[in-house]
Amino acid sequence: MTYDFDLFVIGGGSAGVRCARIAAGHGARVGVAEERFWGGTCVNVGCVPKKIMVNATEYGQWSADAAAFGWDVEVKGHDWARLAEARDREVARLSGIYGKLLMGAGVTTFDARASFIDAHTLQVGDRRVTAERILVATGGTALRLEIPGAELGLISDDLFTLPTLPKRVVVIGAGYIALEFACILRGLGAEVDVMYRAALPLRGFDDDIRAAVVEALTEQGIRLNPDVSPTRITQVNGHLMVGMSNNFMREADAVFFCTGRAPNTRGLGLEKVGVETNAAGAVVVDEEHRSSQPHIYALGDVIDRVNLTPMATATGHALADTLFGNKPRRASYDNVPTAVFTNPPIGTVGLSEQEAAARGPVDVFVTRFTPMRHTISGRPGRRTLMKLVVCQRTNRVLGAHMLGEDAAEIMQGIGIAVGMGATKADFDRTIGIHPTAAEEFVTLRTRAREAGVQPPRQEAAE
Repeated sequence: MTYDFDLFVIGGGSAGVRCARIAAGHGARVGVAEERFWGGTCVNVGCVPKKIMVNATEYGQWSADAAAFGWDVEVKGHDWARLAEARDREVARLSGIYGKLLMGAGVTTFDARASFIDAHTLQVGDRRVTAERILVATGGTALRLEIPGAELGLISDDLFTLPTLPKRVVVIGAGYIALEFACILRGLGAEVDVMYRAALPLRGFDDDIRAAVVEALTEQGIRLNPDVSPTRITQVNGHLMVGMSNNFMREADAVFFCTGRAPNTRGLGLEKVGVETNAAGAVVVDEEHRSSQPHIYALGDVIDRVNLTPMATATGHALADTLFGNKPRRASYDNVPTAVFTNPPIGTVGLSEQEAAARGPVDVFVTRFTPMRHTISGRPGRRTLMKLVVCQRTNRVLGAHMLGEDAAEIMQGIGIAVGMGATKADFDRTIGIHPTAAEEFVTLRTRAREAGVQPPRQEAAE
């Protein structure tokens, strides 16, 4: 059979665009459909606009620090509308670049929704197209909790369309989006409450980091409400009231649901063609990213594996090389560095202490200090934590974790070392750059504790 395309990609986000562009570069006939915006969540309502708003909060904090360094800086307040205009202009520029990259590579683009008619046929807007291979890369979508009044709350996308800064905000959730939003809104002048069910936020992160971020957020005036769940949202006299499982109430001008994202598979018609999804709606794939139909693939957040933009682009590139470039390869999901842009930020790579200790004995190295900038400025909530988790048997560094200024920038380099299998001895013989915070990673000498060591067996009494 002759198909219209060698590869058709559903979704114009990071995974889909990279795979499409590289496949076309290898000579494949490629089509891509995107129904919302080119660049996907990251460019339009995720990483990019969020980081711009994080930058905005940093300027306010630096201006407050300036006096301690001899600068006479007058701060007249923050202009939300001016920030929004600059942010949206940059987002539009980057979104346009995605379209230009595809056109330059010879990819046929469709500003339309795509869904399956049969295993090789798609309805794309008002057209039907056929493809030998199909890639599902439709990303994820934000969720609201199923509680009374949930429709009164906002999802993460809505931060980037708010006309003004709400004065009082309740953020529901304890993941990285919840904490980042809390820091952005607080840094721009809002009163912020964060509600979450667990004792500590950031489930899945190292426990020392989780405890340190609680301290940092509390010291900057964010009110944390652990061990509670919202029960209802009501509107009273133009304001919102959030009921809590501990029978307390919080009054707010805006409520954000940052309670997770679901794979965006609804309405694609996957069930028509026998593509298996799990209970959460994620496409089930093998190590080659094949679905239960061997010519249909899936990448990125829609498979709900490691939901990070660089992971999506890496797997998209690898898939294109494998299918059309005669260079079969995989992008590894192990030792993926990541960051949380809280205030201060978090950077991490590899295993947490808890994960590593479950595999065997480890040595743990930890340091906490106040960076030089803040020994001068005296601004609270800016202590740095650095941590290495080291396998006792091999001396290999299994995990590196940091909360502190420039954590994301520092962790990118540390990620190379951990990914290459560097040992603690490799770190120790590396000369530090002084005076920096980063040098602490190569000067940690005193073990804080060991973990994962099994207690000796007690001999039975004779």
